[in-house]
Amino acid sequence: MPRIRAGLAAVGAALLLLAAPAAPSAHADAPAPPVLADGFGLTQVGAATGSATNFVITVRTAEVAREHHIRILLPAGYADAPAKRYPVFYFLHGASDDPANPSVAYPALTRSTSMITVIPDGGPRGWYTNWLDQNTAAGAQNWENFHIGQVIPFIDANLRTLATKRARAVGGLSMGGFGALHYAQRHPDLFGQVATFSGADDLSVDHMVMRGAVVATLTNAGAPLCGNTADATCSLDFGPTVSSDAVFGTPYPVLGADWRWNEADPCAHMAALAGTGIAIYTGDGGGDPSGMEFWVESAARHAKDRLDALALPYHYVDYGNGSTWGADCHGGHESGCWAQDLVDYVPRLEAAFAGAAH
Repeated sequence: MPRIRAGLAAVGAALLLLAAPAAPSAHADAPAPPVLADGFGLTQVGAATGSATNFVITVRTAEVAREHHIRILLPAGYADAPAKRYPVFYFLHGASDDPANPSVAYPALTRSTSMITVIPDGGPRGWYTNWLDQNTAAGAQNWENFHIGQVIPFIDANLRTLATKRARAVGGLSMGGFGALHYAQRHPDLFGQVATFSGADDLSVDHMVMRGAVVATLTNAGAPLCGNTADATCSLDFGPTVSSDAVFGTPYPVLGADWRWNEADPCAHMAALAGTGIAIYTGDGGGDPSGMEFWVESAARHAKDRLDALALPYHYVDYGNGSTWGADCHGGHESGCWAQDLVDYVPRLEAAFAGAAH
């Protein structure tokens, strides 16, 4: 067992799914963000920061320890049409990131004039789920309760949303790609569209590298890695070190003990997405198995194969080494590729919203 555990940690350290987003586009078409009312277990801390269409609120909740940021992007003209309601895209960030980072507001998201985008905190390694172990040094970690039971009704109560499945989408990159599939599969009544961008789409025993990535965030085995940053001196800290078993129980496939990981595996639950619009984006890392995106592509193909077996429709993009996918994409696990993913996806999402009967 020590040898297996060491192997997983090594794999995770090499293949950790990080998310270093692209530079944002700012809006300053109004002097201040709108005032939102507390509720649904969320208490705001201080005033919102930012503009009227790109702002961050800070909240406390009993479901997750510490304070958390939620970035909200409103379409231009939101304040000028008080009777108009909008569909909502919940965009889930990757490991080690925070919605307070302005670069999570990708240009394709800030330019939308027909939808609201909400980027809730998922923690540096929350993995968009209620952790099995709530008694770690990280404190309460009920991320699914926070997002599904609190953030969504809070947004619907405070903003002019179209609060229906057909007018609500969830998508995410890297860790957030897993979260998007996980939420759409577990709550098919809430989301009409789902998208995963370089996501951890397969957590099965057949794709142990993804388990290794999760374990690396929990145990801080990936702390020496710095993703795609140009700063060679940087380091990463995902918070207090916790057990590899904290989120889904033991990841080690011994006598079926890893059954919770199999239950959480998105590939095992693709049938739950029947009737949902599905989009999957991936590169191939230039075919280099030492890079993260090489393994992400494998997970994406597993998800695609499962959808094919189920005869479910989907939009699938594998941009390979990125040579045809925008000037800033090189096929790796990198923000330049995700920015181009969203350039392709956002108009498709807006068209799906426009064509849906709300």
